[in-house]
Amino acid sequence: MVTRAMSDPELVAQAAAGDEQAFASLVRVHADAVYGHAFRFFGDRQTAEDATQEVFAKVFRTITTFDGRAKFSTWLYRVTRNVCLDMARAGRRVPQPVDPVTLEPLSTADFADDVVLADALERAMRVLAPEDRDALGAVTLFGLSYADAAETLGVPVGTVKSRVFRARRTLWLTLRGAEGGVDDGLPARG
Repeated sequence: MVTRAMSDPELVAQAAAGDEQAFASLVRVHADAVYGHAFRFFGDRQTAEDATQEVFAKVFRTITTFDGRAKFSTWLYRVTRNVCLDMARAGRRVPQPVDPVTLEPLSTADFADDVVLADALERAMRVLAPEDRDALGAVTLFGLSYADAAETLGVPVGTVKSRVFRARRTLWLTLRGAEGGVDDGLPARG
């Protein structure tokens, strides 16, 4: 017998009715996005794990308040962002800024080493301005449309688009620079 995967709205409805298996399915589906956002926010794996646990504890307690006007991923992004901000405000964890000048170069000895690439990407993400990182995370990790991200972040759609563009450009330049300063055709900054 083949069972079909349930959609987020179906899982949310069942979880709100007390179905722990449905809630566990929601966690499995969305845990990577929540953890990814928290890791990019704090730059620390342990803190990201703590934040992820706190996000899903809060979702478990408040899932009955989800009204379905927005997509579940949009609501979950808001919860995740608020938990990260609350943790930082409470002084429990402080985001760790990274100076792009101190980034270690990528290892070119083994191009198949996904760990090195993932580490370089995570370090490059921490170089981004927080508002650019938020916009990029909303659109890429949580899959929000530009309009949904704009509503969630409280800024115009054009601002989200420019922040995502700026974040992608900064990542590209940072990663290219880490590979050995490849000429990107841009005039040198003085």
